[in-house]
Amino acid sequence: MRRTVWIALLLSLPLTASAEENNMKVWRFDDAKVSEAPAHMRFDRTGEGKAGRWVVQADKTAPSGGHVLAQLDTDATDYRFPVAVTEASAPADVRVEVACKPVSGKVDQACGVVVRYQDRDNYYVARANALEGNVRLYYVKAGKRVQLASWRGTVKSGTWHRLALEARGDQLKVSWNGTTVLEHQDKTFSSGGSVGVWTKADSVTYFDDLSMTPL
Repeated sequence: MRRTVWIALLLSLPLTASAEENNMKVWRFDDAKVSEAPAHMRFDRTGEGKAGRWVVQADKTAPSGGHVLAQLDTDATDYRFPVAVTEASAPADVRVEVACKPVSGKVDQACGVVVRYQDRDNYYVARANALEGNVRLYYVKAGKRVQLASWRGTVKSGTWHRLALEARGDQLKVSWNGTTVLEHQDKTFSSGGSVGVWTKADSVTYFDDLSMTPL
């Protein structure tokens, strides 16, 4: 019954996203106006400093269409994590993937994907950083970010990458450009919540094709 209700909810959502096979939902931002925040998403900030500035941008290099979701505020506060999440909740067992392009930043050039988001101070996040050349998995609890696992590898600025975070029970899996790079077991969050994207400090980052697949 719960699965039936969830599928019905997905199919009733407005067209910031399109339903696809296997109950996947995809947010592409191509129907949104440039320089405006997209509908059907919520915006917040973990930590300190300014709130993020999330708007739709035109980008001819975007993986689909020509519009992307961009975080443009360059406040360099180190412990500052702007986040954009879907208004609709997702189940606890879910796979979320996004195309992301780190554009600029002197403190960080980070792009992240969020699952089991309860509020701005409680969620899981996988993030890649072009300045550090790594991909890391964290949980954020009561506003405190705790690292669970890390992988070193190529993360290029100005290049589109694909980052995915899968949560199934207490098993977490992170994929980078189609390859699984991190697997970890954690029980900090077990219930469903929103899904979305994330940045850090002064990162200017573009996102496209945010997808959510119930598992």
